Amino acid sequence: MFIDVANIRVKAGKGGDGVVAWRREKYEPSGGPYGGDGGNGGSIILKADEGIRTLMDFRYKRSYIGQNGEDGRSKKQFGKGGEDIILKLPIGTLVKDEATGGVIVDLKEKDQTFVIAKGGRGGRGNARFATATRQAPGFAEPGKKGEERNIVFELKLLADVGLIGFPNVGKSTILSIVSAAKPKIANYHFTTLKPNLGVVRVGDEKSFVIADIPGLIEGAHEGAGLGHDFLRHVERTRILVHVLDVSGSEGRDPIDDFYKINEELSKYNIKLKDRPQIIVANKMDILGAEEGLQKVKEEFEPKGYKILSLSAATLEGIDELKYEIWDLLINTEIVYETFDEEFIHEDEDTNNSIIVKKEDGKYMVEGEFIDRLLSATYFDDVDSLRYFQDMLRKKGVIDELNSLGIKEGESVFICGYEFEFFN
Repeated sequence: MFIDVANIRVKAGKGGDGVVAWRREKYEPSGGPYGGDGGNGGSIILKADEGIRTLMDFRYKRSYIGQNGEDGRSKKQFGKGGEDIILKLPIGTLVKDEATGGVIVDLKEKDQTFVIAKGGRGGRGNARFATATRQAPGFAEPGKKGEERNIVFELKLLADVGLIGFPNVGKSTILSIVSAAKPKIANYHFTTLKPNLGVVRVGDEKSFVIADIPGLIEGAHEGAGLGHDFLRHVERTRILVHVLDVSGSEGRDPIDDFYKINEELSKYNIKLKDRPQIIVANKMDILGAEEGLQKVKEEFEPKGYKILSLSAATLEGIDELKYEIWDLLINTEIVYETFDEEFIHEDEDTNNSIIVKKEDGKYMVEGEFIDRLLSATYFDDVDSLRYFQDMLRKKGVIDELNSLGIKEGESVFICGYEFEFFN
């Protein structure tokens, strides 16, 4: 089964805590702070890998959690960092935020990497807080939590080559012949309800992926006949093989069919209008096909289209088609589509935001930075408490509370804890 959309949850590892330790060695009577920093948490990293073709693996495992960093040690030794998790994705995967639908990253290049969830920074040990006026800090900093988010993978690069055309023109049969794919084939419309993939081998180190795009119909760009589901798979195929029934066995005009399909493509995405196309005149074994082929050549050869005659039933022209596709592929630059979707711009400063407000008569201070500061404070330690107060002043919290009208002795709630305010 081909999976082209996957919803997963990623959570990076927490940073290790810094430690409080003291130097206690012979001939070192002064000692001093000796606590090391915690290790950074492991990140979740996305990587575009040309060896991966589907999102199948993410159907069975949907949660990925990074390794936590180790706590710091004495003698100023750092804790070991958590190992990163690398998720390999097919080239052409679009990564979106599940909540907003905004695009986070478009993995369109080989070996492209992106940190989707950054591991938490390790906390600083007490040796880091020593100053000329604070020579024996009795506090350290806890590790920061890793980033966590729910994301959606959407695979738009389906294959190098897309087989397009009206239903029942022979696309599935051609796919089964040129590759090892075994699509369901029958003589009725919409046999194919999902894209079928196949790998075509032309020679040593010469192969390409081909997809039978389910039958397109008029109105597909508006969603008719599962049109949107089908058309998005066409967007990133490098070339198109347009299969026409030149025998007219379905009672349709192959020239009219060609223009209708291309109109649907251009209405969905105008850039598809210029995608390289090979026209395959199929069903040459049926009576009347020669006449149809001649009309197709007269119409399209002057416009620069390469036209190949083929009979999927008798295998006539199959090898020529494979070689023609390969020649066009190696001479076609890989160009990926840009998207109208809004990209989410990551902002590291958002994690340092501080909210100071008055709500229902209560003064409140919130924010991730304040939460980390509070967690790092040892309120029984004078130096630690002084550091906490100094940081509130440096970050403008005290000034903002004053501007809101707080008075001496009133309560202020900092991340849920109640403190008495003194200026």
